Amino acid sequence: MAHKEELGQLITLEQGKPLKEAIGEVSYGAGFIEFAAEEAKRVYGDIIPSPLPDRRLFVLKQPVGVVGAITPWNFPLAMITRKVGPALACGCTVVIKPSELTPLTALAAAQLSLEAGIPPGVVNVVMGNASGIGEALLNSPKVRKITFTGSTAVGKKLMAGSAETVKKVSLELGGNAPCIVFDDADLEVALKGTLATKFRNSGQTCVCANRILVQEGIYSKFADSFLKAVQDMKVGEGFGEGVVQGPLINEAAVQKVETLIQDAVSKGAKVVLGGKRHSLGMTFYEPTVITDVKNEMRISTEEVFGPVAPLLKFKTEEEAIHMANDTNAGLAAYIFTTNVQRSWRVSEALEYGIVGVNEGLVSTEVAPFGGVKQSGLGREGSKYGMDEYLEVHLDLNFATQYLVNPTHKNEQSLHWQI
Repeated sequence: MAHKEELGQLITLEQGKPLKEAIGEVSYGAGFIEFAAEEAKRVYGDIIPSPLPDRRLFVLKQPVGVVGAITPWNFPLAMITRKVGPALACGCTVVIKPSELTPLTALAAAQLSLEAGIPPGVVNVVMGNASGIGEALLNSPKVRKITFTGSTAVGKKLMAGSAETVKKVSLELGGNAPCIVFDDADLEVALKGTLATKFRNSGQTCVCANRILVQEGIYSKFADSFLKAVQDMKVGEGFGEGVVQGPLINEAAVQKVETLIQDAVSKGAKVVLGGKRHSLGMTFYEPTVITDVKNEMRISTEEVFGPVAPLLKFKTEEEAIHMANDTNAGLAAYIFTTNVQRSWRVSEALEYGIVGVNEGLVSTEVAPFGGVKQSGLGREGSKYGMDEYLEVHLDLNFATQYLVNPTHKNEQSLHWQI
């Protein structure tokens, strides 16, 4: 935290997000280090009563071993600390393979770990050919766990490659987050939450709202207010005053957004705002809103990873749930309603690892983060994330001898020697 300004500047320079967001990522990332350090005190074992009177069952938790951490570019610091924090707290060493698009933040984090007193060789950063490094981590029997944040396609390859040496695997993969706005939602709360989850980091997060489902009774009112809010968003380089959206990460990201919008328009969708490259050039893209989107369009079935908000209309609660669950992904979802019964009913019906109710920012170090279906395996953050870096070890101990109770001569007790 003492270096949050410098780290924030570095993140903005190599990743592009606005400086305020970048400094926020530093605080967010530091939270995982602090939380994991505190949880290190609470890696508890257990004693299980044995069915046999002369035995005791001791359960210990031990470090899984060397961890291979493969991290993405969209949160170049926080995705490292979210993995390295609990790994170190559990007694593991780590080999980090950062994204080739954002290696400098990883090197800065590793340098700070040395300055903080982490011994050399405990936190390692390897850069270079991504596939070659990945194969080395997968093939090495010394690496006992792979933790990865990134695309579902790469996650499947890592999962398959880990089978050869039966490694433990944690995968935080792609999402297709629905954001459901019901007729009874507080419009101001729904607008604020939807904007936050859709356009954070220029739409380049795995938990960004990928589809905004709005009930027909509030649709026109919400769409008008949403459109005005998006129009006011300032696009620019990350150090600019008042900038809330920076560039996309590279040319391929821009082309993907263009392809998905073209497909949607060809199938009847309407671009009501944006829909093209920004006048700033390079990889800047205009904040975009499109309407008349249907569930079968690619923009509804594929992760956009850009500043594009597709609006879909629905009639009933049951229809919204069906539309939301009609995907292989299952990372995050959002609902906006003032009906308490509906909030419980819908959140439990949604097939997602995380559900934000009247809230657009759902990630915190104290809560488990992860998905279901093809959005991944395992959890990061919270006490549940610690278990991903631990093995359960059982000791079965026998009594060595019987001792006579000195107070009651006719009684015997077991003497345990461990």
